[in-house]
Amino acid sequence: MTQTVTPSTVDAPFYLPVRDEVELFEAAYEQRIPVLLKGPTGCGKTRFVEHMVWRLLGRRSGAPEQPLITVSCHDDLTSADLVGRYLLSSEGTTWLDGPLTQAVRTGAICYLDEVVEARKDTTVILHALTDHRRILPVERLGTTIEAHPDFLLVVSYNPGYQATAKDLKPSTRQRFMAIEFTYPERDLETRIITHEAHVDETTARDLAFLGEQLRRLDEAGVIEGPSTRLLVHVGGLITRGIAPRRACDVGLVQALSDDPDVQEAVTQVVEAVFPA
Repeated sequence: MTQTVTPSTVDAPFYLPVRDEVELFEAAYEQRIPVLLKGPTGCGKTRFVEHMVWRLLGRRSGAPEQPLITVSCHDDLTSADLVGRYLLSSEGTTWLDGPLTQAVRTGAICYLDEVVEARKDTTVILHALTDHRRILPVERLGTTIEAHPDFLLVVSYNPGYQATAKDLKPSTRQRFMAIEFTYPERDLETRIITHEAHVDETTARDLAFLGEQLRRLDEAGVIEGPSTRLLVHVGGLITRGIAPRRACDVGLVQALSDDPDVQEAVTQVVEAVFPA
């Protein structure tokens, strides 16, 4: 699935830095160094990219109409899906640029979310774009496109989730500067939940504490810990009048596992944080 962001229609996406990721990304963009974002699901990688595109291109004169082109990678994603393909119509055959080619031509930032989910031939086409050549070979057109000076490639993946099944080849990884993400500390996560879920600070802090406790079960290999995004969802339910325990049941317990024993363990933590 491809998404685009138009600068004139959006305000600054809300994002609170965890460390020095803003400064690192700005430095990478100035040098046009491809960026790899590593971190668990729901920790804010995609929001961070949206925020940085707004900071770098959102108000800049001459920025492309679509400064950010996001592609959610999946098992069936092919290089043709990214580069483009010929389409047949009653008027004949016409070429349609894929999202990567569109970004290369216009100088947009192309964000490939969960890139390791894509087929291997997809990552291979990135190589010539991510070294000094900055070119995109388009075999079906028999041509090579030189990247716009403002073009930047950003990819992301979750190494913990995909480590056992998929990974980036060293020949691909070593073309990127890597920024590691993790879940924010309790105080910062409290501010994020308060803002995103419009919930009171006390409830937000309880949810952040709950997330912190459940991630310890993750460390023990019992579950994959809840993302900040999931905690925001629970906060949103509470804001709309759902009782905290019920909101946690549908937003956390049922979402994290189908195993009755694991659900019981998570429920006990929930009940300790939100007593009756």
